[in-house]
Amino acid sequence: MALVLHAGKTNKNAYKALIAAEYSGVQVKLAENFEMGVSNKTPEFLKMNPIGKVPVLETPDGPVFESNAIARYVARSKADNPLYGSTLIDYGHIEQWIDFASMEIDANIGKWFYPRKGFGVYLAPAEEAAITALKRALGALSTHLASNTYLVGHSVSLADIILTCNLYLGFSQIMTKSFTSEFPHVERYFWTMANQPNVKKILGEVKQAESVPPVPSKKPAAQPKETKPKAKDEPKKEAKKEVEKQPAKEEAAEEEAPKPKAKNPLDLLPPSKMVLDDWKRLYSNTKTNFREVAIKGFWDMYDPEGYSLWFCDYKYNEENTVSFVTLNKVGGFLQRMDLARKYAFGKMLVIGAAPPFKVKGLWLFRGQEIPQFVLDECYDMELYEWKKVDISDEAQKERVNQMIEDCEPFEGEPLLDAKCFK
Repeated sequence: MALVLHAGKTNKNAYKALIAAEYSGVQVKLAENFEMGVSNKTPEFLKMNPIGKVPVLETPDGPVFESNAIARYVARSKADNPLYGSTLIDYGHIEQWIDFASMEIDANIGKWFYPRKGFGVYLAPAEEAAITALKRALGALSTHLASNTYLVGHSVSLADIILTCNLYLGFSQIMTKSFTSEFPHVERYFWTMANQPNVKKILGEVKQAESVPPVPSKKPAAQPKETKPKAKDEPKKEAKKEVEKQPAKEEAAEEEAPKPKAKNPLDLLPPSKMVLDDWKRLYSNTKTNFREVAIKGFWDMYDPEGYSLWFCDYKYNEENTVSFVTLNKVGGFLQRMDLARKYAFGKMLVIGAAPPFKVKGLWLFRGQEIPQFVLDECYDMELYEWKKVDISDEAQKERVNQMIEDCEPFEGEPLLDAKCFK
């Protein structure tokens, strides 16, 4: 008896079991004439899954619901299935990445996508949190894939199948090229998987989303006005009313005129004696005697009332095992900081002769705190520990000097690279 999968033909969660079946040589067929919202409400279906969700797998021994459980069942229907690896640690890593695919990738794609399609209440702060969490997960995934073709070992595993199906929703519906280009190793991985014959047979030709779905409109649909038959003398009265109403229309037009763009709060701070562009020019133009010219010039210009200095340390240095991936990570951070170019100067150091490499930075910001719009817009900020520099502490002040001039060795270690944001 073939296993019967109750789900729609375009359900990405059903794809997990169907692709696992292709790799495993297990016969699984979709239930005939399944109609979402109808078939899953029948008494027969509710006996298999009391809450009426899909997919559900009908087996000779009884039903199985929850898509990951179904995919596991299908994979284990074949003895010694390579989809589960060949060792205990392979099995552990496969289960690890299945959980990651569900909790970090699928959950956050869903929180971003479904409210925009009307399946839930759209809340901008909730969406921002979901995108930030998703980017962090994709960043971690991209780092792993920088040195791995597949998630575990050297061939496709069940974890790859489940992750690909979860990424499929994102790539095809909401994650545009401009979004995914920040994660090149995830892009390479997804398209590699999507073009595997056993995967392509189920997914078909995959096209990447060209735009993000718009936010659902909150405005109610306009109701047609009632029309009453007009008396013979009404046209004259109506003309008079139009003349009377004209000023009101003009007032409304004035009210609807676009409002001037709000100023950045940093532009409203009291004037500072430090001109940031002057410091950036001095830094760029000083080629010799850096300590005597640039460093001395910096402290002569520095305004502790108008600006603040901050040290940052990457929280996850143990992940920095590949040099070019670490450098790309820092480069991406500096690109995303472009929104603060008018208000900031930064130095980022990649430290160490061998992995794991350490990433440390120094930043000069307008104002006494890290600007809120930077914290809101640049998700990398939460990947670092931030500490305000106490310039009355000579040791901290000397550390600032060393970071500005790319002093090597820095804190006893060689520099792999130093990048400047100016």
